[in-house]
Order: sequence, then structure tokens, then C-alpha cells
Amino acid sequence: MNKTKHPDQEASGSPLEQGATAGLPSSAKHKPCENTAGQASSGTQIAGDAPADSQTPPITKLSVLMPVYNERWTLAEIVSRVLAAPISLDLELITVDDGSEDGSWEELGRLAREDSRIKTFRHDRNRGKGAAVRTAIEQMTGDVAVIQDADLEYDPRDYLRLLGPILSGKAEAVYGSRFVGHPRRVLFFWHSLANRLLTLVANILNDVNLTDMETCYKMVRADVLKQLRLSGNTFTIEPELTCRLAQWGARIYEVPISYFGRAYAEGKKTGAVDALKALWTLLRCRFLDTRFTDHSGFYILQSVARAQKYNRWTLRQCGRFIGRRVLEAGAGIGNLSDQFLDADRLILVENDPVYVPRLCDRFGSRRNVRVIHADLTRPDDFALWKDEQIDTVFCSNVLEHLQDDEKVLRGFHDTLVPGGHCVIVVPAGEWLHTGVDDELGHCRRYSIKELQEKMEAAGLRVVFTKPFCRLGALAWWFSGRILRKRHLSPRQMIWFDRLLPIAMILDRCLPTPGMSLIMVGQRPNEGFARKAP
Repeated sequence: MNKTKHPDQEASGSPLEQGATAGLPSSAKHKPCENTAGQASSGTQIAGDAPADSQTPPITKLSVLMPVYNERWTLAEIVSRVLAAPISLDLELITVDDGSEDGSWEELGRLAREDSRIKTFRHDRNRGKGAAVRTAIEQMTGDVAVIQDADLEYDPRDYLRLLGPILSGKAEAVYGSRFVGHPRRVLFFWHSLANRLLTLVANILNDVNLTDMETCYKMVRADVLKQLRLSGNTFTIEPELTCRLAQWGARIYEVPISYFGRAYAEGKKTGAVDALKALWTLLRCRFLDTRFTDHSGFYILQSVARAQKYNRWTLRQCGRFIGRRVLEAGAGIGNLSDQFLDADRLILVENDPVYVPRLCDRFGSRRNVRVIHADLTRPDDFALWKDEQIDTVFCSNVLEHLQDDEKVLRGFHDTLVPGGHCVIVVPAGEWLHTGVDDELGHCRRYSIKELQEKMEAAGLRVVFTKPFCRLGALAWWFSGRILRKRHLSPRQMIWFDRLLPIAMILDRCLPTPGMSLIMVGQRPNEGFARKAP
């Protein structure tokens, strides 16, 4: 998008931040969860033994995203109301003039000179509300954002109500509903009916129960909003944002807000054509363009989450080696973590700042669970759980991301109590390396010989080896080599999960190698020295 900055306004862009792939070093710009169990080396945070609602990133600044198109005569009033909003957070107002022709841009410049909290940007021509919102998202620097129209239909005094579920850690997104629990101006029946029908379709397609999908007041945590894949240029940003939040798995709350709707004579801009565009957007995002984020690791993990039968099958093959005090190294978003919840102690270790809050939200309130934000490639971080008496290290689809996997295996050895087991699940067979591996940042796919040699070099005695998912190997090869796909979609994983009984039967008879490899190493009690590197 071409945009020009007001000459009196200093640039302050904030590009889309990508989380690192599971297990890879990356730096978090926010604290991923409340540090309730202690703090180790710089940049490493721990959470555990505390309510989940206290384990959200700290929120100190609200970004108000205001698209502006020919709103000169309401700008001063709405800007004044925004800046006077009764909240305790720092506030910035990101205004994007979308090619106005009535002097709105000049009015914004005047207002920005009077208050440094106002940042102004401009499109050289009218591109639509969605394009302006997306520009504002790129430029925001706050911890949470809310969309604010430049007219007077929505009251910024409702920000405090919208912030409640987010500040308490209960939600990643909050919608302000115009249809429940408050006084409202009586306006157009057909317009209201269209809103309700679109909300119904959004609920059916995304399995949610909103009352007002088309509301302007959508407040979203920045760490989620900046990762969503948004492309809408017009009012389609409303249904698209709703779909993407649902596909992300965000916890969405609704709160009642006041609403003072405009008549068309007063400047209302939406009509029947916009309703049809919104309906098409809902269908497109649900069925045709399901890629909801550019964070490849999170997208694939969300897809794999749809294959619960496959996840349970993986665990059943090594279940007898899982003890009572488990450390899951590279827990991701917890697709397998819930299989260990009956353990006496469960330590979930994850390095990606996108995934850690999800683990805290899902499991942080359980007294037997501890979530640790740590880097497996930093030996000092292994000291964080040295006193936990771990009898099982479970590490699924992490080693292939790491250049020095042998160093990590040595750390696993030292983590275990004597006699404890290290359960490793990795992608198998270099011949299966495809674009999906490249997209995920895989350094390698393993052979049995390579992984066994590395585990023994780390001091672990290999006690179990099993390649598995032979049908999956054929599907992976066909998808990557023939269809040239670089991602696993939720739809693919759902169908694979449905076909799992067939895959389990074919695993016993197909002559092809398995897609994955499970190997279990045991830390000996005595008399088993590491091989020289």
C-alpha cells in the first residue's frame, strides 16, 4: 500500500513479526506468561502453579485503529472522545486517511500537531476500510488494538468494558455487541436483519455463537492480530477477521456496547452489495482460502490438531515408556500435551513466543503442570528443570529443526533420572524431504542408523525403535513431490484422521518406509558411558 506520512509526524512502523519454528532460537518482545515459578537466565520466563487467567502477556498500551474517509466534520469530536477514553493504559491513535476528498487529511494533520499520541498515515486513493485497517495494523505499537470508525456511532467510553476479558487473561479478542443489554437507537429493519443473517452464517461456518459479527468494535491482542493473514480491502475486513480469529483458535468474548447508528443521509456507507461481499468472504475463508496465518509452524500445528486419532495412535506406540514425571520438549500448542495430563508432574517446554501463551491458557491452571519458555539449544536453560526428577523426556518433531541435535540429546540425557526414558519422534527418510519440510525449517529427516548413533553418543541406550505411518509416507511424498504443496491444511488432516483405521492396517503390510520414526533411549543406571563425539 502506498501511504504518505504527515510531514509533522515521525515514522513509527511495526512490521509483522514471525515466531521461530518449534525449538529454534527466537526473542520474545513480550513476557509470554506471568512469572510465577521463578526466573532464570535473561529472556527465559516460567509459568506454573498459578491460575491461567494471570498468565497473559502484560498489556500496557492500547492502539486505536481509525480508518478515515470523508469524515471531516466528525473527526475533531471522535478524536477528542478517543483521547479522553477512561482507561489506565497508554494510548496511541493510528489514523489512516483513505483518499478523502473533503479535507479530512488536513484536519487530521491539525489534530496530530496538537497531540503526539495521534499518528497519521494516508492512502493516495480510496481503497476501502479493510485496506486502511491493515495499514494501521502495520503501524501500531500497542499490546492490544481496537478498530474505531471515524463517525460518532461507537462510544470510546466502552473501551474499558472491551478490555476487561483481555486484561483478565480470559480472551484474545472481544467483540462489542450492539444487539444485547444496552439502549440503542432504533433504525433500519432490513439492515439489522442482514447483520443478523451474516452473523448466523459466520456462526455456522466457524462453530461460534456471536450475536454481532459485523460490529466495528473488535478488540484483539496485538500478538495474535499481527499474525493473522488479512487481505480484505473493503468492509469485508469484518467477516474476514472473524473467520481468521476462529481459525486461529482465539478465545473470543462479547460484551454489550452503546450504539448510536447513523442514517444514510448522515453518511452511513454500507449497503446490500456489502452484505453480498461479506457472505462471499465468509465462504471463501471457510472453504477456499483456509490459510489464516503466515506463521507456517502455527498453521501446520493447528492443522495437526484436527487429527486427534493420529496423535493418540502415536502415543500408544510408545506409551509403556511414559513415566509419572514427564517433560515435553517443544510442546508447540499442546497437541500431544493433553495425553500427559494425568502425570504427577508435567513440564511443558517451548521456545516460540507465539505458542507459549497458548500453552499457558490451556494448561497453566493445573497444579501438576508447569509451562517454561526456554531454548533447547542453550545448555543453561536445562538448569530450569534440573530439580524436577524427570523420568521421561518426550520430544516430538523438534530435533529435525535443530542444527546441533546431539547437544540437545545430551541435555535430555542429563535431565533424566537414572533408568528414565527419552522418547523421540522425528520425520523419517530423506527421500521424503519436500517443500513442507523446507517451509517448516527442517534441517533433516532421519534414518534409523543416524538417530541411533546420535542417541548413543549422548549416553542413551536405545531400547525401542519403530518406523510408522507407511500410508502417510506415500501421501506426504505425493502431496509434496507431485502436487508441490508446501503446507498441510486442516482439511487434509481431517481426512487423514478419518482414514486412520486403514492406515493402521496398512502399517502392518505395506513395504514402504514409515513417514515418522519413534526411538526410545534409556539413561542407564551405571556402566554405560557416552561414545566419544
